[in-house]
Amino acid sequence: MFRKRIAILFIHGFVGGNYDYNNFPNELEVYKNFDVFTFTLPGHDKLIVKNVKFEEWISAAEAQIDFLLDHNYHNIYVIGHSMGGVIASHLASKYKEVKKLVLVAPAFRYFYFKDGKINIKNIEETIKNMPELFKKMGTETVVERIRKTPLATMLEFTKLIDKYAKDCVGITCPTLIIHGTDDTVVPQEGTDFVYKNIGSSNVKLVNIKKVTHDCFRGERNQEIRDIIITFLLKKNKPGKETINI
Repeated sequence: MFRKRIAILFIHGFVGGNYDYNNFPNELEVYKNFDVFTFTLPGHDKLIVKNVKFEEWISAAEAQIDFLLDHNYHNIYVIGHSMGGVIASHLASKYKEVKKLVLVAPAFRYFYFKDGKINIKNIEETIKNMPELFKKMGTETVVERIRKTPLATMLEFTKLIDKYAKDCVGITCPTLIIHGTDDTVVPQEGTDFVYKNIGSSNVKLVNIKKVTHDCFRGERNQEIRDIIITFLLKKNKPGKETINI
């Protein structure tokens, strides 16, 4: 039986978790016809993320879509944050049932990843900028995430980007991209990459001032939620658009 309700699937980021969304999934539940689903990527249910391969992250996300299809959801919206944005793009390119896509601070580029290669100089530059990173994201958040990220796991992340970043070319559904101008974790070139290369003819890029990588927990988080909700609820007009607010 075809299910008329819309499934919304959240995919969290690298060394992140469902806590990164704050209570946004709960807020979406109150809207008519939205059934909201979250899950934890392999390895991220432990204090230290290790002994996990990037293929496991992709397989876990595909399993979520397969689960929704098995339960007769044929209108699926996917919201991906950071690395979750890259995974979400892969899903949108593979499954025609993904009807809308939201990429929040999508990590198509990263501080030690550039031009498809691991660059030691980029790592060194990031370390030099750590005081500014601490200031904008909060020392406890940064230290905790670095502490539970072994180099081997970081390398798995770069492998995932290397293999799946170009999947955005195959995306045809309406897509919303959100980037915080104070994001010191994922550079602007990441959102520029997907905006430039995405296959969809219906794309909106919103650059938001005074927003860091933790988009759903900053002072403008409700504003970001409202932008996403409007995109999900309304019929989207074809065309590419960039908005700076």
